[in-house]
Amino acid sequence: GKHAEKSNLIFWAKEIKIKLGILLQKPDSAVDLVIPYNEKPEKPAKAQKPSPDEALQWRDSLDKLLQNDYGLASFKSFLKSEFSEENLEFWVACEDYKKIKSPAKMAEKAKQIYEEFIQTEAPKEVNIDHFTKDITMKNLVEPSLSSFDVAQKRIHALMEKDSLPRFVRTEIYQELIK
Repeated sequence: GKHAEKSNLIFWAKEIKIKLGILLQKPDSAVDLVIPYNEKPEKPAKAQKPSPDEALQWRDSLDKLLQNDYGLASFKSFLKSEFSEENLEFWVACEDYKKIKSPAKMAEKAKQIYEEFIQTEAPKEVNIDHFTKDITMKNLVEPSLSSFDVAQKRIHALMEKDSLPRFVRTEIYQELIK
């Protein structure tokens, strides 16, 4: 009766407070809402946790890690902690780009990727050499599915050589292979 109802209310009030508290703690969350990309926000909790065997394969294969939702989400939060998530965001953007069927949408997305990641002083400028940047710019005169391939391969190689070895030393990763 009444008693259960009351404790329920208290529970809800607590829930709401907690949720509000989380929102209020993040004054910058408004910035996060402006996502130029139609990225689906990742929910690592929902992704299936890999088996230790699966996770072990990531040490030798960045691709296997990137194909696994849980791996991708964990890798992304690791890169965020190192302030280098733009590489992964660029890689994901290129993957999305390659799924586009309409030339008009492709041109629009290409411009977006260029402005966000490639151009000098871009908000999330990725670390590619001039040669790669030039090729990419030439490719964008007439955007095609392969416009970003060279740049994407460079960034993939960079993450594989640089970020992956550091990621596999983290506690998050070590927990997964236990």
